[in-house]
Formats: sequence, structure tokens, C-alpha cells
Amino acid sequence: MNVGMRVRGGLFAALVLFATPVAASLAAMLVPTAAAAQTVDSIEVQGNRRVEIETIRSYFKAGPGGRLDQAAIDDGLKALIETGLFQDVKINPAAGGHLVVVVVENPVINRVAFEGNKKIKDEQLSGEVQSKPRGTLSRPMVQSDAQRIAEIYRHAGRYDVRVDPQIIEQPNNRVDLVFEITEGVKTGVRSIEFVGNKVYSSYRLKDIIKTRESNWLSFLGSNDVYDPDRIEADRDLIRRYYLKHGFADVQVVAALTEYDPDKKGFLVTFKIEEGQQYRVASINYQSSIPTLDGNTLSNFSRVYVGSLYDAEALEKSVEEMQIEASRRGYAFAVVRPRGDRNFDAHTVSITFAIDEGPRVYIERINVRGNTRTRDYVIRREFDIAEGDAYNRALVDRAERRLKNLDFFKTVKITTEPGSSSDRIVLDVDLEEKSTGDFSVSGGYSTTDGALAEVSISERNFLGRGLYAKASVTYGEYARGVSLSFVEPYLLDYRVAAGLDVYYREQLANDYISYGTKTIGFSPRLGFALREDLSLQLRYSLYQQQITLPFQLDNCNNLNPSSSTFLPTPAYISQVLNGVDPTGNSQAGFLPGCLADGESSLPVRQELQNGAEWVSALGYSLDYNTLDNNKNPTDGLLVDFKQDFAGVGGDVSYLKSMVDAKYYTPLVADIVGLVHVQSGMLNQVGNNQLRMLDNFQMGPNLVRGFAPNGIGPRDLTFYPYTQTGDALGGTKYWGASFELQMPFWFLPKEVGLKGAVYADAGSLWDYQGPTSWAATGEVNGLVNGNPCKCAMSFDDGNVIRSSVGVGLIWASPFGPLRFDYAVPITKGKYDVVQEFKFGGGTSF
Repeated sequence: MNVGMRVRGGLFAALVLFATPVAASLAAMLVPTAAAAQTVDSIEVQGNRRVEIETIRSYFKAGPGGRLDQAAIDDGLKALIETGLFQDVKINPAAGGHLVVVVVENPVINRVAFEGNKKIKDEQLSGEVQSKPRGTLSRPMVQSDAQRIAEIYRHAGRYDVRVDPQIIEQPNNRVDLVFEITEGVKTGVRSIEFVGNKVYSSYRLKDIIKTRESNWLSFLGSNDVYDPDRIEADRDLIRRYYLKHGFADVQVVAALTEYDPDKKGFLVTFKIEEGQQYRVASINYQSSIPTLDGNTLSNFSRVYVGSLYDAEALEKSVEEMQIEASRRGYAFAVVRPRGDRNFDAHTVSITFAIDEGPRVYIERINVRGNTRTRDYVIRREFDIAEGDAYNRALVDRAERRLKNLDFFKTVKITTEPGSSSDRIVLDVDLEEKSTGDFSVSGGYSTTDGALAEVSISERNFLGRGLYAKASVTYGEYARGVSLSFVEPYLLDYRVAAGLDVYYREQLANDYISYGTKTIGFSPRLGFALREDLSLQLRYSLYQQQITLPFQLDNCNNLNPSSSTFLPTPAYISQVLNGVDPTGNSQAGFLPGCLADGESSLPVRQELQNGAEWVSALGYSLDYNTLDNNKNPTDGLLVDFKQDFAGVGGDVSYLKSMVDAKYYTPLVADIVGLVHVQSGMLNQVGNNQLRMLDNFQMGPNLVRGFAPNGIGPRDLTFYPYTQTGDALGGTKYWGASFELQMPFWFLPKEVGLKGAVYADAGSLWDYQGPTSWAATGEVNGLVNGNPCKCAMSFDDGNVIRSSVGVGLIWASPFGPLRFDYAVPITKGKYDVVQEFKFGGGTSF
């Protein structure tokens, strides 16, 4: 028994001695333990060509004692894969307890090319994809780029686009990346419908939104392209339009879009719940701030008792009140409007609650995305700076100003928490857009004839927010060159400083016997007093000179002793009384210089005077509440101007003008327009007014009359020898009422409207030279002899009136207007022109 136990014990000891090294060897072969790789430096790297060994080792982070454990190895493996530099990464054990990291590097992109793209240029696509030449090829990034290209085409209205990326192998582990693009056809909006609208017609609502239906002129624009982002923006435009006009409960429930294979386009339907229209019943002000009386802010309210509820005016009221409270030292005051509806009476009682808001300061303002526009151009649109109290109204105003600059495709201001609970960070995210314009414009009008203009302009010159424009005009009767420059922030104040330099030439035509040449410059300053009220101060210095064909001024150049016959006063008197002084039956009826005509005395006198300088100070006050400056349907526009000439120069006068237009929507999409205007010219000092200083009126006052066809007119030698020059007047008034209506039977996108109107007005009180010693035409005498050839003119204060119809076309070739008006009352010598046409375009 003892012998057996000794044998078993010996066998057990031998087995243990033998199994221990074998198990250790097997463990070392099967599991690369943390202790196996001593340090990061002991890692071997295989397969790398471009990436340095030390760069690969740097992704393995050693733990305490400088050794790598299994967790550190796993983290290093993941980090290498996430770099996107490698197609494959493996970790293998090696003899001596080391790790071997085997990598297969991603190829390098040799070039990125686009094939099949015709509608979108390579440059635009290159700027959008993330895969770049000399960069590492990443297949997930390639797929993302393909999707991005497809998205760009979809925003351009091509929804059946297909993008196939191709990878072409090249030597030295390089590849060419080619995106093969099948653009497909343009996918437009075939119809736009509105459901639930009762107060406003579908025809009117199509004016509100940006999306347009496709038609035969769609190739000139892009608003008919289906764009889901634009459709969503249109929903908000419709809602805001209803809220502006009293519909406090309006909801644009949905914007449904459906692709129609038969029409090969989208059908868009807006579902609207209008609700009731409300008026303002009362306005109250409640302040929880003891030292601030809310009623003192009532002057900054844009809403009034009895008016239609207007959400836009309400927003502006809140903004103005909150800014005013901040100016008074209540930096954290918050104005919150509350509306209590009376559903039976359809009224809203508005209460402005003024409370002390949270004490939050602006820690930082981050501006991002401005690749061209300087930072200060963006920051100066803020009335608050870093360190100031946070004021939401001022932030909203800054966002609106940035959008109005028209420098950016998108503007978005968001907030994020700052370094402490009372700090906030403003993030201003921008996307730049092109701000330069080169245009060739052409047009024709019955006044100026054919006209062409070439211009180049930049709204954001050098990225500094400056405006610059140069233009050259050449036409049948008008020619000129002009340069304009505007600095919108003079000396960092919200004052726009501008300068215009110009040369203009107006040639003689069917309506005036003389031409004019004008060269000058005009600096100006503009102030925005409110969003709807602006003031401009200006100074003008220009030289003016008359040009006249020789035959209309040849009497001044005759020598009475020459062989050329100069009619005597008695001879001219007989002619004007219908007597042929020659007795030769019309032969020599108007001999000498009068036979080929003669221009009016004031014209010839201006010609003799030569170039004269006009130096004038002036200002304009503009009030504008139009809903749309290009195609207004509602609102008021008032422009008041005054110019005082006589600050140096050869001329002195005071000229005052006012022009007011009021638009209001009537029934069935008909818009009413009331237009009134008036002006007065006063002599200042001893300088006599010139004919050129007087107002000249025609269809700009009463349609149905020729340019310069209304008012005082020279009758000397009339109608035998002279052209009947319009002398102009120092006083005028005009009034017009017009109805503009769409052609309901035509598609909205055609842009045609009709108009019917009635005009009335008058121009009178010529003040200017009536005699001229240089030609002996003084006080009704010629060379001391009584004669009818001394200047006489018609100056009757007659009311001119007309009625007419017009055709207004917002065409792709520019705004065009055709008018046919018939005068009802007129002066004896007024010149009628029943048809008038004008328009032009840029291309």
C-alpha cells in the first residue's frame, strides 16, 4: 500500500512538471495578453506606405506603467479604423510577445470628375462634395457625396436624377473618382390649389407665395421648380398674410404634394382654415416694474383701436416698446402681448404686459459661414454687443436687417448656454450668395425711343458692404454715363452716404426743339428714421447747356446789312395777319431766317448764355407702408421733396414737390389706386427763373397728352414758323384714380393685368424771360417798332382731364405698360398723344 501510494505520487509530480510549460506555451500562442506587448514602442507595423509608423502607434494609449492592456489594444484598433485612412486593420501576435499591426491603406484620390452634368457646373458640384483630390478615398464618404449631388439636383427640380460613383484604379495605390450623373428632366409644379379659402381668392393667394406654376415662360425663371423647402416657406407666407389682415385664428393645415406621372410634375394643394376676421376692441398696458409706467410706451404701439387685428404690427409694437424700455434703463424688460378674443363680436382686446425678464447677458457672438463678407459688416447690424443684456427684440431686428442686406442665401441666429447660468452665446449662421450683377438692358418708349444700357454693380463691394455701380446708356434721344457709390455706415453710424457722378445728353425730338447736356455730381446722406420713414439730405452741383439746330437760331446770326433778307416788323405783321406782302401768291411768304423756323425766345437766350451752373441743397422725406414695392396691392407711399438752388452757381429758386400713392384691395382681386401730386417753384433773390427751371408735364401728370404737352406754350410766329416750344410752369397739381384687375381667364403666371383710370391736373404760371435785348425783342417791340413777333405765350390755367385703359405686363422681359387715354378737357394749344408705351428689361 505504501509502495502504491509512492508510485501514484511520483506520477502526479511528473505530470505537473510536464504540463506547466505546455499550458504556458499554449496560453501564449492563443491569447495576446496585456503583458505580452510590453509597451507601445514594442508594436510592429506592417503594410503602411504613406502613414508613418509613429502615427499608427500613437492611436494606442498605454496605461499605468507604460504597458498596454487588452482594453487599450481594442481602443487603438477602433481608433485606427475610424480614421478612414485604412481599408482594413488587423492585430496579430508575434514571437517574443510583441503585437503586429497589419494595415491596408485606402487609396489616394488622384482626381474627382463629373460626367453627364449639363445643368449644374463642375465648380458648383466640386464645392459641395467632401471627397477631394489628394485626399484619402472613403467609400462611406463617396456614397454621402453621391446623395449630396442628387439633393442638389432635386432642389433644381430634377427628381429623377441618378448618380453612380465609379472608382478607377491607377498605379501607386491611386484612384480616379468619377461621378456619373443622369440628370433626368426638370420636375415642375403643374398646379397650385387652395382649399378652404373664402375671403381671398386663389388668384390673390398665388401672389403671396413664391412657388409658381409651370408655363411656356418658365425657362426664364426657377420658381416653378418643385422645392419642398419653398413649399414650407409658402405655408408661413400664407399664414402671415391672413394674420396681417385680421384673421387671428387662421391655420394653414397642410401643404399636400403629389407627383402626377401623366403631367410629369407635382400638384400642390394648400389646406386653409381661415376663421373669423377680428378688429381691435381695446389696448391696455400693464407693467409689473414699479418705476415703469406702461402707458408711457403707448406712443410706440403700431396697433390702434378699431383697426383690423394685425399680427405684424403687433410684433413691431412689441419690438419698439422693448427697445424703448431698454433705452430708459430697463435692460431686462420683456413686453408680452396678450389677446382676449370676443368670438361673438369678432374683436380682440390686446394687453401689453411689461415684466422684468431674467438677467441674462451675452457672453459671445459667433459669426459663421461668411467666407467673403467681413465680420464687422455683420456685427454692425446688431444694436447689442458682447457683454450687453440679452434682448430678444434686438436680436430679431438684427436677423431681419441681415436678411434685408441681400448678401446671404440664409440667415439664422440661435442661442446656446454660456459659461454660467446668466450667460448666453449667440450663433449667427450664414450662407453667402453672389452679390454682383452685370446687365444689358433694353427698352423702348414713345417718349425716349429705343434705349439700351450696360451696367455693372456690386452690392457687397470688397466684402465691406459697400454699393458700387457704373452704367452707360445709349438711345435714340437719350445718352449718358453714371457712377454711383454708397457707404451704408458712415463713420460707423447708421447713416448711408452716397455719391453720384453723371453725364446726360437729351436730344431734340418730336416733343422738344432743343437738346440739353448735363454734367454734375450729387453727394447725399440717408437716415432711416423708422422702418417706414426715411430722410435723405443731398447736394447737387451740375452744369447745364442747351443745344439747338442752326436753322432754329439763324435769325440771331444775320447781319441786317447782308444780302440775306431780314424781314421788317411791318413785313412780319402782315404775314401774321394772313397778308402776303410779296403779292406773289405764297412765294417768299416767309423769307429769310423765318422760312426754316425759329425756336422760342427763352430757348435761344439759354443757348446764347451758354453753360450755366446749378448749385442746390435738398431733402426728401419718404413714408412707405406698401406691402410690395414692385407689385403693391395695399399701403401708402408719400414722397415730399424740396430743393433750394442758389448756394453759389448761376441759378436760384426753391422747388417743392409732393407725390402720394394709396393702394387698397377691393373686391374680386381688384386693386384701387389713388394718386395725387403737386409742385411749386418760387423765385429766390433777383435772379430770374429760367425756362429750364420750370416744371414740364405731360403723361406723367395726365395721360393722353404728349411729353411736354401740357401747360404754357410759346405762340410767337405760331403756327407759321416756330415749333410751339413748351415753356413749362411754376405750379402744377394732378389727381388720378385707377382700378387694376387681373385677367381671370389667363394663368396667373402670365403676369397680365388690366387697368381703367381717370386723370385730371393742370400746369400753369410760366415765369421766365419774355424779352431779349440781344435780338431787339423787348416789350413787344422789335428795333423800337410795334410788332407781333415779340414773344407771346398761352398760360391758361385749364383743367386737363382724360379717361383711359391700360395693359400692365410683369413680363420676363421686364415691366411693360401700354396706355390708351382720351383727353376730355384740354388747353387750346396742348399736344395730344393718346397711345403711350414704355418698358424694358435686363438680360
